[in-house]
Amino acid sequence: MRTLSKKTQYGLRALYALSRAHGGKPVLIAEMARREAIPKKFLEQILLKLNSDGLVVSKKGRGGGYSLARSPETVTLGEAIRLMEGPLAPLPCASKTAYRKCDECADDRFCGTRMVMRDVRDEMARILDHTSLADVCRREDQARSDANQSEEPMYFI
Repeated sequence: MRTLSKKTQYGLRALYALSRAHGGKPVLIAEMARREAIPKKFLEQILLKLNSDGLVVSKKGRGGGYSLARSPETVTLGEAIRLMEGPLAPLPCASKTAYRKCDECADDRFCGTRMVMRDVRDEMARILDHTSLADVCRREDQARSDANQSEEPMYFI
């Protein structure tokens, strides 16, 4: 299975940061890079791409920076990942939007691997297309809260 690229991993972290700041002031690249531990030059490239794709907006000048173009509740992981990675399918022959027949396959209509990879694609899409940036931020907050509550105080004598 293919893994998410560093670009996409960093891009998602940037989108989560922008989700948390949504409705407030735009976020400066330098501040986001430092807080999210993303190389600044790489983050600039990622945000330029997301800006050109309409997922984020930039404001120049004093008080400028980056913001989400829409509410975090309306941006799904599926949309964000497709913008950064391309199709979700693990094989080109299993893709709905970028189908390409595999060279090794005589007739993909009867290829068991393709059939299973289409199921994998469908399940990934179902989860990612129904999970918003806001959902992920809530899950992160809940995990932090749970971790803080489970830490028992240590008493030393």
